[in-house]
Order: sequence, then C-alpha cells, then structure tokens
Amino acid sequence: MMAANEALQEGYGGIARVSRACGLSRLTIAKGIRELEEAPVTAGRIRRPGGGRHQLLVRDPELPRMLENLVEPLARGDPESPLRWTCKSTRVLAAELTRQHHWVSHEKVAQFLRAMDYSLQGTRKTEEGADHPDRDAQFAHINGQVRRALATGRPVISVDTKKKELVGTYENKGRQWRPSQSPARVKTHDFPAPPVPRAYPYGVYDLARNRGFVNVGTDHDTGAFAVASIRGWWRVEGRHLYPRARRLLITTDGGGSNGHRLRLWKLELQQLADDTTLAIEVCHFPPDLGRAAQ
Repeated sequence: MMAANEALQEGYGGIARVSRACGLSRLTIAKGIRELEEAPVTAGRIRRPGGGRHQLLVRDPELPRMLENLVEPLARGDPESPLRWTCKSTRVLAAELTRQHHWVSHEKVAQFLRAMDYSLQGTRKTEEGADHPDRDAQFAHINGQVRRALATGRPVISVDTKKKELVGTYENKGRQWRPSQSPARVKTHDFPAPPVPRAYPYGVYDLARNRGFVNVGTDHDTGAFAVASIRGWWRVEGRHLYPRARRLLITTDGGGSNGHRLRLWKLELQQLADDTTLAIEVCHFPPDLGRAAQ
C-alpha cells in the first residue's frame, strides 16, 4: 500500500520507478493502487460483500439430500422417533459422496448429520439371540414400502400396544401440580384384585400427518382388540382424511396382539378389509431373536 501510494504521487511512470526502487513487482503495485482507489470497506468487515470462500451449501445445494439418501435407508432405531442413528461412519459417507462428485470432508458430514437430528451413539445390550444377517435389508425393504406409499398419498399407519395401566388408586410415575406437602395417596402394593380393570392403550400413528390415535380397552390385549382399534381410527379419522384410499399400509412389531404368527390378527384384518374394501398390507419389524420379517 505504501509503494502504491508513492507510485500515485510520482504520476506517469511512477509504477516502474517505484518497482525498480523497492523491488516489488509492477502487478503488486498496480493491485495496491486499485485497492486505494476503491471505496473503503464498511466498519466491521474485512472484505467486500461476496468476497471469500462461498459456503458449501451455496456451491452444492444438493449435498444434504444426497447425504440423506445414503443414510436414511440404513437408519435404525424407533421408527416413530425423530432422533435416529446410522451405522455408516462419517469417513465412509464422505468417501461415497466424493465418489458421486460431491466433494466434502468427514467433518462437514458430521455437521450435516447433527443438523438433520442424527447423533453418534453407542450400543445397548438388548438383544438376547443372534441377529439375522438380513436385518438391515429388512428395514430397507420396509422403508421403501413406506416411501412409495407416502409418495402416492396412500395412508400409512404404525400400530402398537402401549404401556398397560391399572385403573384405580395405584402408583403412577407421572407427576402433577399439587399443594405443597400433599401428594395423592395411593395403595402401597400394586397387586390388582380380580375386579380391578386394566387399561390397554393401543396406539395408531399416522405417518403422513404426524398424528396419533389411541384406543383404550379394559378387557384383554388380543388380535381382535388390535384390529378394533384400527377400525376405530378408520371410522373416526382415516376415511375422512383419505376419502379416495384403496390401500392401507400398516407397520408394526412382530409379536404381541399384532404378531405375524397370530391367526386371529390375520382373520380380523381380513374382515376389516372386507368391510372397508381396502387392500391391507402389513410390514412387521424384525423380531429381537433374529426371525425374518414377514
């Protein structure tokens, strides 16, 4: 900047004379002159607007979608939970994106994953038997079925029996606002007597609309009760939300009242299909003991 200022003071031929005197190249001095003639940068800035390296999303806006396509088919965990975890490392994902001409570092992949509500988690000891070798393929198949159904506007629901509760003055883990030092009094032991009813909540979750429907029964958690809960959802909400639906996709666990081996569950589903004229498809999640999904 000093050499450029001296060259300006010299006038015609000043750049050459200053270059011979101080040893700087003419291009460097000419660049300094341009910077002196430009408008000063506003307070708080170190470069002109638009200067510097552009953000990765500006240069490659398709990068988050490509990363999601790599991770989502292999995502594991609770299908209703927004917090998911992936079994592919950030370096593997970065290498695959680079192979597809989306150049990104593994640190940036980690930032994108955290922004998409993924987290790096360890394992939990819950499996009691050998895992099926096709477990990931089973989840990928279910994920593809759900995606295709949602893309065409078909209803997709996830069903499951929730925690059973005793009806009466029994202990409950929830809390409520009460006057100080006056907790609700309940029975000391949770041994239900024969006349005490037990509440069986059965949840129906609409994936497309992110809405839940709960049917509470007091008899037994059977296949008939499970299908009756789905029937109640269809009568109250489903047929109004999806008036043109001809097919219904259900995702559920492989055991319990909606187990893949339970004949009553299948019989009741067939009766529901006959009554509603819906073609019903069921995707069972892989069981814990390694049996294949049906």
